[in-house]
Amino acid sequence: MKFVQIIDCKTERLDEMDRLMDKWVAQTKGKRTATHSLIGKDRTDGSHLVEIVEFPSYEEAMANSKLPETDQIFQEMVALCDAMPTFTDLDVVRDEQLNQSTSRRFFHEIAVGGNLDAIDELFASDYADHDIAKEEETVVGSDVIRRDVSQWRAAFDFTFDLDRQICEGDDVVTLWTWTGTHKGEFMGIAPTGRQCTMTGTTIFRFKNDKIQEGWWHEDLMGLMRQLGAIG
Repeated sequence: MKFVQIIDCKTERLDEMDRLMDKWVAQTKGKRTATHSLIGKDRTDGSHLVEIVEFPSYEEAMANSKLPETDQIFQEMVALCDAMPTFTDLDVVRDEQLNQSTSRRFFHEIAVGGNLDAIDELFASDYADHDIAKEEETVVGSDVIRRDVSQWRAAFDFTFDLDRQICEGDDVVTLWTWTGTHKGEFMGIAPTGRQCTMTGTTIFRFKNDKIQEGWWHEDLMGLMRQLGAIG
């Protein structure tokens, strides 16, 4: 589970605090486990700063806090503050932006880019796949994604345009346009060299930051017409 730490402090020495943060970034390069850091200044009190630091997990945050460089920077930060900073530890229970980014990674990095190694990072091992184009109503296991992506990449050179994404709760809905050139056998159809387009919708449901379930609706009939397989 992702973890966020909020550091709240007051200081009139903003420039020195800024340089201190740059120093910490430089000293912990390749060591720190923080994935993102954001510092905000209170609009009504310019001496009030809030830093939000993201980690992959609480355990990673604890490992980060044990770095000698982190302890040294903390002591220097306390010296710059008007009072002892306060800390709030939060387990992230919902992150729609992360889910949207993960969905986009599937289309761009895995499907188009061919990075099949990322499948285990993005998809749950017991991922459930629902596709109206398949005889089986539901296929369980992330290997279905590896198999499908490999088959499509062998048959077409293609790209995805993500026309719209809608996030709600644990679901990310992506409306997409696929454009491909037919270069290999596809559903028994010999390569035609034709360029085709197809529209579709994919719904990914997330659990514990991974894609747990997927629903696919694509205009496969339209694609078959463009390939000359049906009239």
